[in-house]
Amino acid sequence: MAGGIFKAFLWVTAAMALAMAEGARAQLVPCYFVFGDSVFDNGNNNDLNTSVKVNYSPYGIDFARGPTGRFSNGRNIPDFIAELMGFSDYIPPFAGASPEQAHTGINYASGAAGILEETSYHLGDRISFGKQIQNHQTMIMTANVPLEKLERCLYTINIGSNDFLNNYFMQGYNYNTSRTFTYDQYAEFLIGRYRSYLKLLYVQGARKVALFGVSKLGCTPRMIASHGGGLGCAAEVNKAVEPFNKNLKALLREFNTNFTDAKFTYVDIFTSQNPLAYAALGFTETEKSCCTVESGKELCAANKPICEFRRRYVYWDKVHSTEAANMFVADSAFAGVNAFPYSLASLAIL
Repeated sequence: MAGGIFKAFLWVTAAMALAMAEGARAQLVPCYFVFGDSVFDNGNNNDLNTSVKVNYSPYGIDFARGPTGRFSNGRNIPDFIAELMGFSDYIPPFAGASPEQAHTGINYASGAAGILEETSYHLGDRISFGKQIQNHQTMIMTANVPLEKLERCLYTINIGSNDFLNNYFMQGYNYNTSRTFTYDQYAEFLIGRYRSYLKLLYVQGARKVALFGVSKLGCTPRMIASHGGGLGCAAEVNKAVEPFNKNLKALLREFNTNFTDAKFTYVDIFTSQNPLAYAALGFTETEKSCCTVESGKELCAANKPICEFRRRYVYWDKVHSTEAANMFVADSAFAGVNAFPYSLASLAIL
């Protein structure tokens, strides 16, 4: 009975999101800026000296433009958000973008990026959160985007996962965070850095900002294999993520209190990742990657077999989600099911 009620609720939620999108064919915000890691990256890593790039098949197999550098089989979360916001095209990556595009939006996200500069150093080049904000400053100043316009734009940030995956829980490399900090101390340390970067964005004009929490990293195929014994979600990893999300919510409340001319909202991915929700949405495979991943790797092997029913899989490779899972997160955030105190729809029009 409870499962039926929950499923009905999800269908109502999806209908709400679609209805809002249909009623919002006009562009809701003048521009949209994207910051984050591989979950949001749409091509910024393609020309970097890094092992974290996905501009090859089978990535993009369900995307009209093919492999573009999106870490999925199709659209990513910012793509869906851009559609829901009424944009006629997806937000272009910073790589190759002209300053003029800062008038409508730019995606600065980079695979392997972290809050800490040193995060993921062993994988090669990446554009850290701090560097992304510097790039944004350069673009809006060069393009001379008016402050009053920037204040009406939407900003979404998804950062922090790699500070756990490719730093705190990284084995075999010279990362000392796990020896220096407890889970709670590390969360406070990361949020301290996050706070300073968020203040810079505010100074640059950001007034409508959605902060995405870190997901259940312990339930990714990579961490199930390395820290869960291959038998299920790695509880210790999820336990480490929880204080970060708790402190991120507190940071959001702090900014909403101190900067009353701005609106910050939190998108909760962590708590929506549960068996009941997955089952109700038709996801039958929640712990395996859809594509072929070679031993010791986390990204899809080039031109190797992939699963037939991609709609049923949560994970595309050993870390990143499928287009179907991305759509659920974006629709839920837009409708306000997993976002508070504001839905993305209401954030856009406030």
